[in-house]
Amino acid sequence: MQKDEQDHALLYKAILSLNSEEECAAFFQDLCTVSELRAMAQRLEVAQLLDEGLIYNDILQRTGASSATISRVNRALQYGADGYKTVLPRLEK
Repeated sequence: MQKDEQDHALLYKAILSLNSEEECAAFFQDLCTVSELRAMAQRLEVAQLLDEGLIYNDILQRTGASSATISRVNRALQYGADGYKTVLPRLEK
């Protein structure tokens, strides 16, 4: 396993070790900058809206995300590793 893969695996294990939304918030506040958290939250919101069938212009107006971000998230939804497709239905519960 390469160094990057080891680092990623450690991060994933750390995230999976969290037991509550409060622990998760504290960990991500320590780990990420405000801008990084905002960007990740925005991408997740964009993914939700794309999954609901909204068009780019409506998403841009609702989220303020750039067309490049919307396009990137859309590509991930269509051709990615299915991370969004795994998480989005779980958020609806």
